[in-house]
Parts: sequence; structure tokens; C-alpha cells
Amino acid sequence: MRIAEIYRSVQGEGLLTGVPSVFVRASGCNLRCWFCDTPYTSWRPEGRDMSTDEIVAQVEEWDTRHVVVTGGEPMLFAELIPLCHRLRAIGRHVTIETAGTLYLPVACDLMSISPKFASSAPPANAEPHWHRRHVRERHRPDVIRRLVTEFDYQVKFVVDTPTDLEEMNRYLAELTEIARDRVLLMPQGVDQQQLDERALWLRPYCETQGLIFCPRKQIEWFGPVRGT
Repeated sequence: MRIAEIYRSVQGEGLLTGVPSVFVRASGCNLRCWFCDTPYTSWRPEGRDMSTDEIVAQVEEWDTRHVVVTGGEPMLFAELIPLCHRLRAIGRHVTIETAGTLYLPVACDLMSISPKFASSAPPANAEPHWHRRHVRERHRPDVIRRLVTEFDYQVKFVVDTPTDLEEMNRYLAELTEIARDRVLLMPQGVDQQQLDERALWLRPYCETQGLIFCPRKQIEWFGPVRGT
């Protein structure tokens, strides 16, 4: 499994915000969001191949119960199946962060799904290959249904403009299996000013619609830097 980094930090997004966690970041992704905040796992994938034993050994260096397997897209790697089994066998709570386009029969405690809106595609004139592939693969309702049926889950949407909210509503109307109290809306942005600007209209929207506003606390706490 190709790994970009393993580090201990604090979960900054989702239902477990504020929980100390070890992050295992897989390198490689089948999508190419224009706003990707980890381009070193997608546009320019870095890292090295690590065995399950090596990954688990590094995780065990920290006395931290929660482990987040993220990316990139960790569901690209079949090695995720034995990795999750091993992590849970040593008593770790495992969260998997995925775009919800791929399925593996993994064992985890929280499936954190971040579907991508149509607006997430890279520009067609600049990246024609990745634009076509992203558009083709970003929306897999069959996979989403399996994930929310088989796992404890949260669904995190990255919202850039109010137009994204229209697509989000169509998405939830199509996938009625998703409970609204498991839906979190996160502002798109790579610095605190961008997040604050979008929060001005996104937070009240969540309050009126019975959805969860999800600030990206890791940017507030640490800034847009790696290993945080």
C-alpha cells in the first residue's frame, strides 16, 4: 500500500472533531478535484510502498485509540482489508475517509464519505483526460448505498458556492438511505479567510435545513500544512 505519511494529530472534520488520532494517508486517487488540499496524494502522488506490518508498527508508536485511514483514496488498495483487520485487532477505532466511488469489504468503525459535486471537476481545457475521468467516476450511487447500509457512516460535502447546495439536495433526494443527521456541510477553502467567507452563508443554511455545519478546524488550528 503506497503511503504518503503517517502522523499523530487531532481530527479536524466530522463527527469526531477534536479527537486525537493517528492519520495513515494513502497516496493515489482515482479523482482529480480542482481544489484538492492534498495534491501530493493525487495530482503529484508521493510516498512509498509499505507492508501492513510496517504501517501497524508505526501506528503503535502512539498510544492513540483512533486511527484515520485517508488519502488520496484508500479504497484503491486491496491491502486496506488486512490493514483494517489488524488495526481493529489491536483495539483501534478505525475511520476510513473515501469519496464513495469504490467499494471494499473492509471492517471499520466509521465510514466517512465525501461525495464530489459536478463543480469539483478540473478544467476540461487544462486537464482533458482527468476531466473526463473525474466526470465519469465521481458519482457512484450504487457504491454509496452499500457503504451507508453496511457501515456506521457520515457524509461530508465540500461546498464551494450556493449552486452546490442545489446539487446536494438532488443528491439526498436520490439517495434516501442517507439520514440527514449524518450529513455535514464543509466550506471549501485552503485558508481561514476563505472558510470564514463561505461560513457566513453556509452555517445559517445548515441551521435551517437540519444539517450539520462542519468547520475545517485543522486549518484554523494548524494552517494549510502537511502532517496536521
